[in-house]
Amino acid sequence: MPLARAALLLALLVAADSLRAEPPLLRLSVLQFGTAHWELDHLQRHGLDRDEGFVLDVRLVANLPASRIAVSSGDVDGAVVDLTWAQARHVAGHSYRYLPYSSQMGDVLAAPGAPIHDIEDLRGKRIGVAGGPDSKGWVLLTRAAQARGMALEREAQVQFGAPPLLSQAFRRGQFDVLVTFWHFAAELTAAGEADVALPMDSLLASLDIPTGLPILGYVFHDDWADDHQALVAGFVRAVASTKRQLRDDPDHWEALRPLMRVSDDAHFTALRQGYLQGIPEPLDEARVAALQRLLVMAGSAAEEVMPARLFVLDPGGVP
Repeated sequence: MPLARAALLLALLVAADSLRAEPPLLRLSVLQFGTAHWELDHLQRHGLDRDEGFVLDVRLVANLPASRIAVSSGDVDGAVVDLTWAQARHVAGHSYRYLPYSSQMGDVLAAPGAPIHDIEDLRGKRIGVAGGPDSKGWVLLTRAAQARGMALEREAQVQFGAPPLLSQAFRRGQFDVLVTFWHFAAELTAAGEADVALPMDSLLASLDIPTGLPILGYVFHDDWADDHQALVAGFVRAVASTKRQLRDDPDHWEALRPLMRVSDDAHFTALRQGYLQGIPEPLDEARVAALQRLLVMAGSAAEEVMPARLFVLDPGGVP
């Protein structure tokens, strides 16, 4: 009996050590057709998560609302969202830590040759908008219109929807104008199926907002991030390594090509270059202040803007 008890105790100790050795799991919700899926696929395939002491679990969803619900409910630890959504949740009393993902924004598109060159030309037009009313592109477009005395939500016919469905409807001529995610915009323009009617940089300039700011980011609930500081820091380093590898070695992109769902080399090149151009500079105090100013210009009250502590600074990020 003593030997049997000793063997049982040894087995329990071995099992306990095994459990302690298992790295923590980080659950992220991302769009199945989104560019973050490319980034995270590379991260997983090259073991950059395990190099940083955690295991990444990617949960793919079909639309933005599903991803937002997943992170809001705690079904996942993090998600990729617009900065404007994180700001809205902060105002509602649910703060999130914000790690920059991309500075890319889709331009406002119109059919090739359409006489749409100014915000004034949007009056009475049928406008398709990817996401919902708080989608970053739509928020900035409506603010730029308000500065010109226009209320697009009343002066145009607006329909919100999922990006793939909106692209199909746009091709069929059901919309005059499309405000969509940048990679869907890149596909349409690369195929010659759309022209850039209003560059997003020009809209930002009209609002006196700097360009190149990271308006897409990974978010983690503030309380959860406090309790998992080492895990968040490991993810920050793994993402920075991923971006550097995808930037510095074009060969990595061949493995991502199936996820990009491109039909030819022109689309593939446009999407790859768009991703690379959107890699944001690491956040510092000055860029955080610029993001806060962007939120004010987009309609948030200055006293309710996300505080600097919610923005993840990463001086060792992608230079």
